[in-house]
Amino acid sequence: MKNKIFIITAAFLFTGAAQAQQLNISATFRDAEQQTKVMLAEIDKAKNGSKELVSPRTIEKDQLRLVKSGDWTSGFFPGELWYLYKYSKNPEWKKQAESFTANIEKEQWNGGTHDMGFKVYCSVGNGFWLTKDAHYKEVLIQAAKSLSTRFNKTTGVIRSWDHSKQKWDYPVIIDNMLNLELLFEASKLTGDKTMQNHFRPDYSSYHVVDYDSTTGKVIKKTTHQGYSDASAWARGQAWGLYGYTMCYRETKDSKYLDHAEHIASFIFNHPNLPKDLVPYWDFNAPGIPNEPRDVSAAVVIASGLLELSTYSKKGSYYRGLAEKILTNVTNKYRAPVGKDFGFILLHSTGSKPSNSEVDVPLSYADYYYLEALLRLNSLREGKKIF
Repeated sequence: MKNKIFIITAAFLFTGAAQAQQLNISATFRDAEQQTKVMLAEIDKAKNGSKELVSPRTIEKDQLRLVKSGDWTSGFFPGELWYLYKYSKNPEWKKQAESFTANIEKEQWNGGTHDMGFKVYCSVGNGFWLTKDAHYKEVLIQAAKSLSTRFNKTTGVIRSWDHSKQKWDYPVIIDNMLNLELLFEASKLTGDKTMQNHFRPDYSSYHVVDYDSTTGKVIKKTTHQGYSDASAWARGQAWGLYGYTMCYRETKDSKYLDHAEHIASFIFNHPNLPKDLVPYWDFNAPGIPNEPRDVSAAVVIASGLLELSTYSKKGSYYRGLAEKILTNVTNKYRAPVGKDFGFILLHSTGSKPSNSEVDVPLSYADYYYLEALLRLNSLREGKKIF
């Protein structure tokens, strides 16, 4: 009898401890709101009267770095504001989101970049999702039309970059997967070509695949932000996991679900993945464990896993991994409230090879962190995630 009581008591205490350690989403969002208020004040100071600088990107030389609407990161902060409004229902966040989103809308006509999804879908797309404003719908449709002009029938893919023509003929980067969501919204295009050519037998991805624009054949497979052409750049793996999960959502084609699960297997079975599941900037970086982490990769992975958990037979496993990532990021990688110009997360890495944005806050890390928290909150409430 005493043994039974001990077992029951131990089980109760274990359950209570697990619940106590559960990530407190409400408190985390309250802190995020406080940080974002700091950010809004810092943006006003950093603008210094400029009308062209519209969104925060990072901290550079102990200063808040703002970018123009044409920068690929410009849509993330408006998206964060929409996410704060989604969670809090506070109309002040909606007002701020509308204001910052308006600064991005002109990008709907910009056919000179593949980053339309990052810029327009993360800002205007979230605005449309939450308000159903017909104007936002028109902007999304035009943005998709502009992006589709970059599609080449011969190569079967959307061109990523127009610069560096001496280095590549028709470059396509794994980041492109995240811009497909905008096209799915308008025309239901898919990502078959990338799945064929971007991934290795172990389901790690190359960063850049260069195509011959006249024959459609692959010229070479390289990297721009990873350690080497053959290495697994962490955020590239994150884009792949997130992107193919999204492709399955839009098409219900099982090959995309299978591919996303294979990418997840590569990530979580890799011997260089730290115990806290926050990856180094590249899985093959030579100085591990003395290499910078990339929190942005971790939260993109977490958000993708939470959606993947709703489709996969291994759903509880993927959700558990995502919760572990988010708990560790929340406990170990957040900026103190009131500090770091209002960024929410620290320790992301933009481009280590060029020594650019290494071990700094990044706007897209904050964006995907809030997105992942919203998704986890929906799952806890038994609701469908977006």
